[in-house]
Amino acid sequence: MKQKELLRHLRRHGCFLKREGASHSLWTNPATGWVEAVPRHTEIANNLAKKICRCLSVPEPR
Repeated sequence: MKQKELLRHLRRHGCFLKREGASHSLWTNPATGWVEAVPRHTEIANNLAKKICRCLSVPEPR
């Protein structure tokens, strides 16, 4: 999955960028308080995208 698609999906479900790291961006879900690292690659493996969504309590992308 493309990184832009994943970030759009996270924003659509209420998550926002907390801060930028060296090679990852930290995204948080204000409803749960969970923070998850999203790598800054153009392509993100589908299993990793599902794991990020599960950790942030967001429905899995299609």
